[in-house]
Amino acid sequence: MIYGSLPPMKVVKIGGGCLKDGKAARTIIQLIASRGQGDIFVVSAFYGVTNILLSGIESSLESEESIGKTITQLKTLHHEIIHFLFSDPARIHELKEKMDRVLHKLERYYYGISFTREATPRMRDMVATFGERMSALVLSGAVELLGVDTGIALPEELGIITDGKFMDATALMNPTGENLKAFMEREMTGSKVLFVPGFYGISETGEITTFGRGGSDYSAAVVAAGVRAEVLEIWKDTPGFMTADPDNIPHCRLIPRLTYEEAAELAYTGAGILHPRTVEPVRASRIDIAIKNTYDPDARGSLITGDAIETDRVIKSVSYTKDISILKIHASGVGARQGILSLITEAVSGQGINIKSVITSQTCISLLVSRKDIGRAHECVGNIRPIPFREASFRADVALVSIVGEGLHLNRGIAAKCFTAVSRANVNVEMISSGTSDAALYFLVQESSLDDTIQALHATFFD
Repeated sequence: MIYGSLPPMKVVKIGGGCLKDGKAARTIIQLIASRGQGDIFVVSAFYGVTNILLSGIESSLESEESIGKTITQLKTLHHEIIHFLFSDPARIHELKEKMDRVLHKLERYYYGISFTREATPRMRDMVATFGERMSALVLSGAVELLGVDTGIALPEELGIITDGKFMDATALMNPTGENLKAFMEREMTGSKVLFVPGFYGISETGEITTFGRGGSDYSAAVVAAGVRAEVLEIWKDTPGFMTADPDNIPHCRLIPRLTYEEAAELAYTGAGILHPRTVEPVRASRIDIAIKNTYDPDARGSLITGDAIETDRVIKSVSYTKDISILKIHASGVGARQGILSLITEAVSGQGINIKSVITSQTCISLLVSRKDIGRAHECVGNIRPIPFREASFRADVALVSIVGEGLHLNRGIAAKCFTAVSRANVNVEMISSGTSDAALYFLVQESSLDDTIQALHATFFD
């Protein structure tokens, strides 16, 4: 039992990639109706909706006239899905009226942004959550048509409490767990399907705060940990974690089992299967994460667990991300000069720029940041006074490559095999980060050499 008389339950997260249109949504709805009774479904927005919502903020700042176009675009997209899923005119009319009331509220926020000519983080978070609210409304109504008892619980109703940080919040698990326990004992049954909009929670003062882009995975993990679910399932339109990106290595293979650490490292370096923070809430509760393919729901998929499995193959996957750039700060003896590192990192992070990694030597500090942030990061350190370094430069023509496997640093020869393979492919390694994780070895190469690098590594470790 979980709480009171409740039977064991699953928490299932449905991503936007599984909700591309009405046809894809119908597949999901049939799966929920046949397999999901007694479970909680944390849902993303329909595919592309979050981008429309965020673009609408920028358009509202420029012109009040754009607001109507944004609302019409959202209304048309959701109404088309409703007409695809429903045939009864009365039900269509009822659901469209509910949808239009949600869109009317959104429209008022856009007009507020346009009138004040300001989009605060608080307002951006509020607007960004509307996609998940609308998808929960449609999916709940469609599953109910199939004779299943359904309900919708907004995060503010569930009491998913956050630290209050706009656009990058973290759930506070103790109060959240207590709130979820009380709600489930009061509202949940063994036959009900409960839909929860993902992506956000509320601060202790009642403010809507999002978990960042892709944060529905994280919010599903928060719910799973809060209700002590049997398992957290992530429904995707892909088989699971693979030994490489199929776009680079078409013959790559499924990884049937990973540890929490391995999954987090793969998520960080670009495997779009999972949000990097998803493992945080469930790791403490020892809840497994199962990646399932909605187009082949009985397939094995990938299981993420706390138990490392001993195998002859230490390396599980070769991964990469192109969303990386290097900011280099050159100065003599930087490693011996007190405070220079904190001065530089504070200048960059103080502008809301996420520093992915810091690598230092005695003559250079290298910050790894997203490509979209590199220009601002360079400007930030250039504004430090007095200037504590000789020169600041940056590069954006690189890619971050990793080999991932639990305990790779305890196995002799792994790094040698890695860099021998890269060298034989005539690829120059720009920078190495080793030892920071027990499950990954990172290095940078020129983006033009990325394909050769991935193919060489996969051939070495898997072929």
